[in-house]
Formats: sequence, C-alpha cells, structure tokens
Amino acid sequence: MKSIVLNTDLEDKIALVELEIPGLAEDEVLVRVKAAALNHRDEWCRQGLYPGLKNGVVLGSDGAGIIEKVGAKVDSSWIGHEVLINPSNNWGEDAKAQAKDFSILGMPENGTLAEFVKVKADRVHAKPKHLNWEEAAALPLGGLTAFRAVMVQGALSRGQKVLVTGFGGGVAQFATQFAIAAGAEVYVSSSSKDKLDVAKELGAKGGFNYTDEAWTKQALEQTGGFDLIIDSAMGDTLNNLIKVSLPGGKIVFYGATKGNPSSVDARKIFWNQLHLIGSTMGSDEDFDAMLKFVEGRNVKPVLDQIFAPEEAVFAFDKMKAGQQLGKIVIKFS
Repeated sequence: MKSIVLNTDLEDKIALVELEIPGLAEDEVLVRVKAAALNHRDEWCRQGLYPGLKNGVVLGSDGAGIIEKVGAKVDSSWIGHEVLINPSNNWGEDAKAQAKDFSILGMPENGTLAEFVKVKADRVHAKPKHLNWEEAAALPLGGLTAFRAVMVQGALSRGQKVLVTGFGGGVAQFATQFAIAAGAEVYVSSSSKDKLDVAKELGAKGGFNYTDEAWTKQALEQTGGFDLIIDSAMGDTLNNLIKVSLPGGKIVFYGATKGNPSSVDARKIFWNQLHLIGSTMGSDEDFDAMLKFVEGRNVKPVLDQIFAPEEAVFAFDKMKAGQQLGKIVIKFS
C-alpha cells in the first residue's frame, strides 16, 4: 500500500513508500482510506519538533474511508460502511482532561496517510452524509479541537460576542464556523485580508489585522469587547486578548505557537474576573457531540487544496509556509 512515512535521513524528511497492508487484532478494523488531511502536527513531526518520533511511521491523524475488514470480535456488518476516524486514543475516564497514556493517531502509531489504516473499532464513526470524502477527512482532529474549545471549555451561549484569532488554520476556521452556527456574534483576526474576507463570507461580523498596532482599539470601538476568545498563539499576544475581553470573559487557548508570554497583565485578569482556560483535542463524548453538531447544522469544512500521494512534499511545504486557507487534503482513491 502507498504510505507517506517519516524519514529524517532524507532531505524532505518524508517519503512515499510501499508497505504491507497491516493485519488486525480482534478488536480492530481495516479502513481503505479515501482521503486524509494534514494538520500542523504532521509538519511538526517532519521538522523534528514532536516528541517520540520514529522513522518509518505513517503520518496523518485525519482520515475517512470504507471499512474493508474487521477483527474477530467486531460485528462483520461494519464491512463496507463509509466512516471517518476519531484520532484520539485513550482519553481516559475523566472528561476534564486526558489521561497520561493519551495519544494521537499518526505518531507513534501508524496514521492515515496511507491507502489502508487499522484502528480500534470504537474509533470509527459513520461519515456524515452531507460531506464528501475530502470534507469528511478534514473534520476529525481540527473539528474536535475547535468543538471542545468553543462549546465545552468556552461554554458558548447564543448571542455572545466571540473572537477567533489566527483565522486561516483548520482549528480556527472550525471554531469560527461552530460559533456562527451556534448563534454567536463572531469576529476573527488574521494578517491576511483575503482570509478576513473569507471569514466574512462564512458569516463573521468583522475582522481585524493583528499586525496593526491599533487593532485592539478598533475591536473595542466596534464590539465593546468579547465574551469568549479562542486562541492558539499566546506569547506576547496574550495581553492584547486580555485588553479586549469583557468582564467575566473567557480566553480559551489550544496552542502556544508563539511560546510563553514575557509578561502578563495579572491585575486586569483578576479585576475583570477573567477566565484563562487551556484546551486540547477532546474526549470521545466531545467527538460524538461534535459530529451531531456538524450534521445538525450542515457544517462543511473549508478546503484549501487536494493533492495526490505523490505530491505529499508539496502539500507539506504549503502547510509549512502557512499559505493554506482551509484544510490540505491527500486523496488516495
């Protein structure tokens, strides 16, 4: 089977190789992958920025396809079903946070960037009927991360004012779409006018260029402040987010691409009763709720570009450059 694997000995750090189709344990299913989507996690693995890296591992966390075979203890009626895959493994019993042995498909276990992938039977879910293969493949990791940030940790209510920072990445776009679908008044930030325009086409009320030093003043003048902010950058952008938060507001962050802040306006946090909340991908219950939400509100992922497996390096390079507007997808069949 065609497979895109990590190989740090090569200049491109990834390679398209032929691997044997995996055998199944009694509680596993074999999915013939129709399409798989890239996440920043895959590029971080390529750059050596992820823990526990191993050469030869098939990358990819997001995928959708058709169940080809099932293990001995799996109901055979699953064969032929169109499914997407929950890439979270071993979340654990506590809904508040993941267990110590939590892992994500695609490193250290073989992932979805191959013609076939094996997963536990409880990781597959019926593909939403309103999504095509590429859209379904784009949903799982980013959709789950955004849903938990917005709906679970952020506890969004209809009519609230929401700011999603860094619109353009997959999670930020899902967060924007989910908040709009839930009846919020949504604004976004980006350094790209094109991305701000796309957000408005999706239903955002407005957008701000975060490279403009006056953006916080503009945001306060237009909105009065935000009940909920969804962010993945942190670093020294945090104080600007604190500045535009309404009293009692929440700042939920699911990443820290700009690292730790050098200073924090702690006085404003406690005086305005702000909530600073961390978030990750989400529990199995979150995944179920996310799928119901997507189906019930007819949410469709924004796609950037679809590549063939032979074009994997170009796809990864595009993600590395941050050029995408929507999800980057590899189509296998």
